[in-house]
Amino acid sequence: MNMATTFPTAAAATRVPVARDPRWVAIVSRDKASDGHFWYSVTTTGVYCRPSCPSRIANPKNVQLHDTLEGAKATGFRPCRRCNPDGPSSDEANAAIVVRACRLIEDSDEELALGDLAAAVGKSQSYFHRLFKAAIGLTPKDYAAAHRAAKVRRGLEAGNSVTEAIYEAGFNSSGRFYENSTDILGMTPARYRAGGADEEIRFAVGQASLGAILVASSRKGVASILLGDDPEALVCDLQDRFPKAELIGADADYEALVAQVVGFVEAPGIGLDLPFDVRGTAFQQRVWQALQEIPVGRTVSYAEIARRIGQPKAVRAVAGACAANSLAVVIPCHRVVRNDGALSGYAWGVERKRALLDREAARGAA
Repeated sequence: MNMATTFPTAAAATRVPVARDPRWVAIVSRDKASDGHFWYSVTTTGVYCRPSCPSRIANPKNVQLHDTLEGAKATGFRPCRRCNPDGPSSDEANAAIVVRACRLIEDSDEELALGDLAAAVGKSQSYFHRLFKAAIGLTPKDYAAAHRAAKVRRGLEAGNSVTEAIYEAGFNSSGRFYENSTDILGMTPARYRAGGADEEIRFAVGQASLGAILVASSRKGVASILLGDDPEALVCDLQDRFPKAELIGADADYEALVAQVVGFVEAPGIGLDLPFDVRGTAFQQRVWQALQEIPVGRTVSYAEIARRIGQPKAVRAVAGACAANSLAVVIPCHRVVRNDGALSGYAWGVERKRALLDREAARGAA
């Protein structure tokens, strides 16, 4: 529902049957965006609710609309137990639970068991697990792993020894870390500490309708998909992203992989079944996961992505995570726009962003 709609005043509402009041549409659709803008009460049940209440829709003849919470309370009815109209909405309450769990994970010196986390926020393990993954896009265990990996990276980049970085990040043993070190860092810890020295990055440059396209892979998977006008500039960009790695021009087999990527860029709806080496902080990983859930042909705002990851005030940080994306189209940051629908910056040019969105919208309408 568009909240720009002008709702009638309380006086006007008395002259308009509830079923014809535009607010009734919000109630029927359980519109969460209308919460806090008005309330309604039901004479047959003696309760008052918020518009998004999940209870069975009442007969509009038994409904009264209220501009304020005080007006709803003045009926003498009790607050609905399902939608809690006097307090935070269920979405707000759940977001607060997830944020609290994230802080507990980040502040802990060791990995917390799922049961301990669930107990700390007052929820059952199964409910908390589903809630956390729905809000963050990662399980609590995966979020904790991503957070520890980011701490290891920061420690290694700060010049700490590998052992210091491992234990400061909360790993209980070096053996446990080394078992998964390549997945965590994309390379061995010693190589990462050396700035990726001697890491091999295979790459090739192809051509797509959007211009030049560079695809680069580590041993783990595709690490970069870059778009631009000048192939040489793309190679320079790749060198900046992997300053100490050994860049290797790819062979014919790799050219076939590039052709797959080009096909995907031309038609994202076909999907791309390749291994990827996605490197980023825990926050960036959450943003990128949320971006990958945006359907082809749709757009969302930066503010909406911030809400989806449970950090509604982190709009600028979301924009920063979009700008840090190294996998064009695969992580579809081009589908994020301003609140008014206008296009904002895009690492590979606003015109490419416009072309991608126009192409996806046309295919979606076909």
